[in-house]
Amino acid sequence: MRLIKNSLLAASLMLAMGCADAQNGSQSTDFAKLPKPATNEKVATFAGGCFWSLSEGLSELKGVDKVVSGYAGGTTKNPTYQQVSSRNTGHAESVQVYYDPKVVSYAELAKSFFYAHNPTELNRQGPDEGTDYRSIAFYRTPEEKATLDKIIQEINQSHHYPDKIVTQVVPYKVLYPAEKYHQGYYRVHPESRYIQGVSEPKVEKLRANRQAYLKPQFKNK
Repeated sequence: MRLIKNSLLAASLMLAMGCADAQNGSQSTDFAKLPKPATNEKVATFAGGCFWSLSEGLSELKGVDKVVSGYAGGTTKNPTYQQVSSRNTGHAESVQVYYDPKVVSYAELAKSFFYAHNPTELNRQGPDEGTDYRSIAFYRTPEEKATLDKIIQEINQSHHYPDKIVTQVVPYKVLYPAEKYHQGYYRVHPESRYIQGVSEPKVEKLRANRQAYLKPQFKNK
């Protein structure tokens, strides 16, 4: 009985830990660089909670070359992680996806985004609370906006989620790359309690719902 109680306590502590806590207070300001898309690539930008899991989940899709974690949706130029976490910049943790539209369409990429997090939670994702964790789909063209609106309507009508989607659909302006230590964090730190307790279930959720669109090495994991 004591072992069960201890296991439950450990699980509760793991789930209570937020993304901001899991980054161990690093003050690094060594920022990543935002690459230019290749001639055959397009770019899409999304925000859906801690960017560690969203970055990993979308990077596992066929046709996705790279995913850069960063900050978008706010007004402060070149913000740091600590500034964004203070919720004074207006930014949300976001990802920029570089993909080949001949392999994966924008529509399928956007659908994957809606399965990679809970788009019905307002200004939070699980243990992570605040506007910096809000759900946003950024569009670059009227066609992308129409695609997003259609997908949201379809998912709402399917009742895949018990509540309505609250994702913001807004025009893309700019994404500022996050610090280097945030890039690929999911794979670099598999031992992290936050990765194991919060990020992994979200990645597994995407895998379960998007099997046909995963790169071969991630299928049936």
